[in-house]
Order: sequence, then C-alpha cells, then structure tokens
Amino acid sequence: MRRFSLLFLLVFVIKMNAQDSDRVITTAVPFLTIASDARAAGMGDMGVATSTDAFSQQWNPAKFAFAERKMGIGVSYTPYLESIITDIALLNASYFNKLNERSAFAVSLRYFTLGEIELRQFANDPGTLAKPNELAIDGSYSLKLSEEFSMAVGGRYIRSNLKLPQTSGSEDSQAASSFAVDVAGYYRSREMAYNSFDGRWRAGFNISNLGGKIQYDAGGQENFLPTNLKFGVGFDFILDQDNTIGITSEFNKLLVPTPQDFNNDGEVNGEDNDEYQNIGAFQGVFKSFGDAPDGFGEELKEFTWALGAEYVYQDSFMIRTGYFNESEEKGSRKFFTLGAGFRFNSAQIDLSYLFSTSQVRNPLENTLRFSLTFNLGEEFYND
Repeated sequence: MRRFSLLFLLVFVIKMNAQDSDRVITTAVPFLTIASDARAAGMGDMGVATSTDAFSQQWNPAKFAFAERKMGIGVSYTPYLESIITDIALLNASYFNKLNERSAFAVSLRYFTLGEIELRQFANDPGTLAKPNELAIDGSYSLKLSEEFSMAVGGRYIRSNLKLPQTSGSEDSQAASSFAVDVAGYYRSREMAYNSFDGRWRAGFNISNLGGKIQYDAGGQENFLPTNLKFGVGFDFILDQDNTIGITSEFNKLLVPTPQDFNNDGEVNGEDNDEYQNIGAFQGVFKSFGDAPDGFGEELKEFTWALGAEYVYQDSFMIRTGYFNESEEKGSRKFFTLGAGFRFNSAQIDLSYLFSTSQVRNPLENTLRFSLTFNLGEEFYND
C-alpha cells in the first residue's frame, strides 16, 4: 500500500476527467465513461456500432438481440493510474442470455476501486485508512423489431462511496447513489455480395445514464451524471470464410450543460455555480445542444470521435487498432490503441494497449488491459 494525503484524494476525484479549462464539462461518477473491456479499448474506446460481444452492456445493449450464442460471460480488469499506484482499477463482470431468436436480457457489474488511502489531519497524525470506491449494477432487455434492427432499454443503480472517516465539518458526508436508464438501438444488415467480397453494414446509438443528479452531502452541491449520446456506423469486409475486416467510426457527446460565466465577470468561478446548480438534470440534456458560449463552433468541439478497425482470422485470432480524438479545449484526450484477441473453443482472451498523443497525460497511458469471455450454449443464426 502507498500512503496518500487527503489532499491527493480530493484532487484526484475532482480532476480525474478534467483538464485546465473553464469549459471542460465535468460530472460525477466519471468511471462510467471508461472503457471497461479490452476489445473496445483496443479499437479506440468504441462499441456502440461494433459486432456483439459479452461486454455490449456498457456500449449498446441492443446488440445482444443479435448474439450468435445462447449465453455469454465476460470479466475484465483495467488498471488506472498504474504508473503512480498499483491498487486503483476498474473491474467489470457481464452476463447475457438470449431468451429466443429475437430477444435477450443482460446484467453487469462495474466496480471502480481507488485503493487504500491513508488520511492525515497533520504531520504526526498516525492516519486513518479509507477505501473509497464506486460501482454500477446494470440490467437490460433487448428485442429485434425486424430482422435487421433491434432496440433495448436498460436500468442502472449507481453508488459512489467517496465518504471519508468523519472529521470536523464532514458529519453530513455520505455515500451517494442514483438511478439511470439507457435507450439504445442497433442495425445490422444482411450479408451482401459485392464484386470481390461480401459485406455487412452496422450502425448503432445509445443514450446512456439518463437520471437525476447525485449528491454527496445534505444540502451540498448536486452533480450531473455523465448522461451521454453515442452513435456510430461500421462495415464488415468479408473477404472469404476465413478473413474479415471490420471498420467502424463513432461519435460521442456528453449531454451535460457547459460551464459558463453567468455573471459576466470574465471567468467561470464559484459565483457562477449557483445558477449552474439550478439547471435540472433533464433540462440540462436539452440545453447541452445549444449552450456553448462561443456558439455552434464550440458545440462541435464537445463531440469526440473515434475510428477503429478489427481483423478476424477464422474466428480464432483478432488484431485491432483505433484512434480517439477530443478537442484541446474540452479535455484534450487523444490516443492510439492496439489490441489482440485469441479464441479457443468457447473461451476468448483480449488484450489492449494505449499510446497517448496529447500533451495532457492520459491516466491509462502505457496500460495493458485484459478481458476474458466465455460464449456458451446453442448457436443462433441471424442471417
């Protein structure tokens, strides 16, 4: 265990997904936006329009209706800030089950641990041990509305236990919780014949984490959930029965209001926070499309985009790569990713690695992520 001060914890929680900009949009429970499986991470943090896998719950639960096996189980491990400390990590466990050829249900658990932190009031204080953590428990139901299109609804319980041992002035601090819903859709065309290859189109969208604000202390600040719009399109080049190349592009926008200088004093500060706090959770979703102070140009900067590719050989070996881009004014996350997968019988292991291309250091830079999947039961044919 490494020893950390209270100051480190507070800075880490507040700045985990933010950069040095007044207009970077920050939310509570940002762990919900971290790619929790190695396959998605290997393609530039994308999954809303890729093919179905056991980890589709985070990205697009509507994909489960197109699953080709009866059941799937997935577990993954993502180290976080590994270059600084070894006991901060995101863990994920997912399960889906097809009820019939047209419908499926799924459940998952994401657990984000901030490790063990030793808190001190003064230099000679022997310290108090705290183990802050956050988790999300999901459930979803997906249904094919046609042979090529499905939709899903999902529910999520979120608990953020960042409460510290009681000290003077912290008696009202408590573990915060909230509920949220997802609405998702997925399109997968039939396999079509082209001149020298067959092909299949894919597309998807997911509006996730629609729910009320989250509050850590009685009468204190209410924080927006990371309500999120993700959509994308992809195409599979089916070269022959052994070789397939999938290309996917996805876009993402937080449906959270942009911080603004409401009192026109030249900077975004605490005095502006009161008016920002008065914006309701669902009101904020609609405001997020047109509230950027610099107009449409800044609104476009609040979209991130990613491009990814996956090569599959004999459904047994996969190579992946991707690129993710975010505006310098909105967080400056920019990175390349590499990934690989190996399947033997019903088991599959996936690995991914991230290379940051931004001047702002990525907390997942030079991190190796792991996922293990089991696909079980009878096969379903979707064509």
